[in-house]
Order: sequence, then C-alpha cells, then structure tokens
Amino acid sequence: MSESTDIIPAAPAQVHAPGSGGGGRVFTFGDPESVMDGRELWSYFEMWKNGRWYEPPMPMTKLAKSFNMSPHHRSAIALKVNLLLKYFTPTRWLDRANFERWAIDFLQMGNAYLERIDNLGGRVMTLRHSPAIFTRVGSEPGTMFFIKGPLGHDHEFRPNSVFHLLQPDVLQEVYGVPEWLSALQSGLLNENATLFRRRYFLNGAHAGFILYLSDPLADPETADAIEERLGSAKGIGNFKNMFLHIPNGKKDGIQVIPIADVAAKDEFMNIKNVTRDDLLAAHRVPPQLIGIIPQNNGGFGDVAKASDTFFENEIEPIQQRMRQLNEWLGVEALVFAPRPAPAQGTRPG
Repeated sequence: MSESTDIIPAAPAQVHAPGSGGGGRVFTFGDPESVMDGRELWSYFEMWKNGRWYEPPMPMTKLAKSFNMSPHHRSAIALKVNLLLKYFTPTRWLDRANFERWAIDFLQMGNAYLERIDNLGGRVMTLRHSPAIFTRVGSEPGTMFFIKGPLGHDHEFRPNSVFHLLQPDVLQEVYGVPEWLSALQSGLLNENATLFRRRYFLNGAHAGFILYLSDPLADPETADAIEERLGSAKGIGNFKNMFLHIPNGKKDGIQVIPIADVAAKDEFMNIKNVTRDDLLAAHRVPPQLIGIIPQNNGGFGDVAKASDTFFENEIEPIQQRMRQLNEWLGVEALVFAPRPAPAQGTRPG
C-alpha cells in the first residue's frame, strides 16, 4: 500500500546562518505528513452523486489495499471467513466460491453485493458476486452500476437485481463502512514500522560506530591495516572480530562510540505490540485463535472456550445479518449448518 503509507517530509527551508556571509546554510524539515492524511481520509465521508450513482464515502481502492497492511488484520478477517465457510451449505442458488468472495467483501469493505440471475421464466436461477470495489449504488431507487474505470464502459444492472449487504454507518445510509475502520491508523502504523526496519537493514549506508584511537601507533602501516580491516567488514567478512595491540597504551586510548543504535531507540517492539492490540480489539478476535504467542507463563487460557465464545458473540451475528439475503430473495438461498454443541466442560462461562 505504498501510495497511502509512504511518509514524505515537507520541503526543506534553507536559512543563512548569522554572520556566515552567505557561506554557511542551515536547513530544517517540516513535520512528516502521510500521503493519506487523517483529515483527507475523513473528508471522504461527504456523500455526493455524479448524476447516475452515489460515490462511496471512502476511496474503495485504498480500502481494498489496506487488506494486507498487517498480518493481524488479514488473519482476523480470514478467521471469520473460514468459520463462515465451515458451516456454509451450498444451495442451487449460491455456491462456495461466490459466497466466499461475498463474505470477504462484507468484512473488509463493509459492503457486499450479489447479482440475481433469472431464468427464462423470471425465477431466480443463480446468484453471482459483484466486487464491492467496482459496484456503486445508483441515484435512482433500485439501480446499481458496475464501473470499469476510465477506459471501460460502465455497466448498469437490471433494476432491483442486486442485493446490497452493508455494515451500517451513522453518517449516511447509502453505503456501509467496515467495523474495523477505527483501527485503520494503527494498522498503517504497524506497516510503517515494519517498512522502516526493513529499509534500515537494506540500506547498507548507515554508520554503525566510530573507532576513536588516541594512542600513537607504531607506524602508518598499522593505521592503514586497521582502516582496511574495518572497510572489509561487510558481506562475508561481516561480524568478524579484530585484534588490535598497542604497546604501552593508556586507558581509554581506544574507544568504540556507537552512533546508530536504532534497536534501543526506535521502540519497534512497542509499536508492533500496541498496534496489534488495537487491531485485535477492533476485530474482537481472541489472540490465541490467530496464532499469537503469549508473552507470559499464564498464556491466553482455554482455546476451546475462546473459540466457543467468539463463535457465539461474533460469527452467529454475522450469519444473522447475511440471512437478510433470503428475505430479499424470497427463497432459502443462504443456509448455514448448525454448529455442534460444545463438548462437556468446555462451554463458556
């Protein structure tokens, strides 16, 4: 998601140093600004229509790209989709492939669409998924559009032939917004922290330390040998030890001064842990269900009880929302198999 997570500094302001006669310069950078700034993001919540359909309250392309912004985010959605698929029963109208795409769109994008395909008799024959990233709600009641970009032709669906499942928004009623949206900035910060650490290791131009030598050397050849040895400490020669002997040397005659100890200063682990917790709270997913390793001896508790509670409080309500399709269609197109009762002694509470 490079177009929405890259941090770009403001243009440097150059100032002539006092008394320098114009020879010296001092420059400072402004505060870093995200390409997808928070103020810009929330400005999308003003609904407007172009004459044929309503524009979504958020940029759907950027929202789709955020699917991979964090392993915790994608794993939480994948867990919900897998549990829905586990108990989904295919019918003559809806198969597994279309249901899976529909479920992913609903959980990631907050909007999910299924097109009704009728037979020659006017009765429903099958249901086909329409990607939420390209589907738009028409300004006229019952109209829907599929936009193909500036190089393609927009397709208008047959009136009242597309079912729209949405996660309700308090600011408007045309489109839905994903429930995890409050953790979007945490997910982007998690990604930025990982990218920064990768760039640091891949850079190769950062200075690791200064070797300060105050004791006199026996000859220039020794200094050249030290310089050559330090210069070759990369690639295969990296992390090698170096022996340096100076007769009659004084205390602190040789000092190693670190100048790029990022590991102790950038709070990488704290950022990763805090943003992870924000994402899990937004998704309401128990950490043991998505492979997070506990940091204490007590662990996260019984995974079976956590799974039962999660299914009852999270998956079953999602199933109930999805059953709105049957009410709209008039047939039992969406069917979920009943979940077996928890084993004795594992029921939550």
